[in-house]
Amino acid sequence: MAKHNLLGKRGEDKAVKLLLGWGFVIQARNWRHSYWEIDIIASKGDVLHFIEVKTRSSTNMGFPEDGVNEKKLENLLNASDFFCEKHPQWKMIQFDILSILLLKEREEYLFIEDVFI
Repeated sequence: MAKHNLLGKRGEDKAVKLLLGWGFVIQARNWRHSYWEIDIIASKGDVLHFIEVKTRSSTNMGFPEDGVNEKKLENLLNASDFFCEKHPQWKMIQFDILSILLLKEREEYLFIEDVFI
């Protein structure tokens, strides 16, 4: 597996642990429809969260959340439409970004909620 893929997997594993600690219930990881993928689908209370996880090991190319561009958000929205068709019981949904910076000396997390406000 490529180095960037290993970093992404490591970040998603950390994201799941963090979300569980915050009281989320993980519904799915790496959910796919066609060529779209949602990193984490989690629920908390009656809200279903579609979470894009971005992980970086340095800030040379900006912070992790800087990597979530308009196209990435459009893909997240498209994928979520198909998920909601299969799971119509969810009436309240939210789109979030979990930014993870894994530096040698420390880890930083930034949870950006409701990015489509």
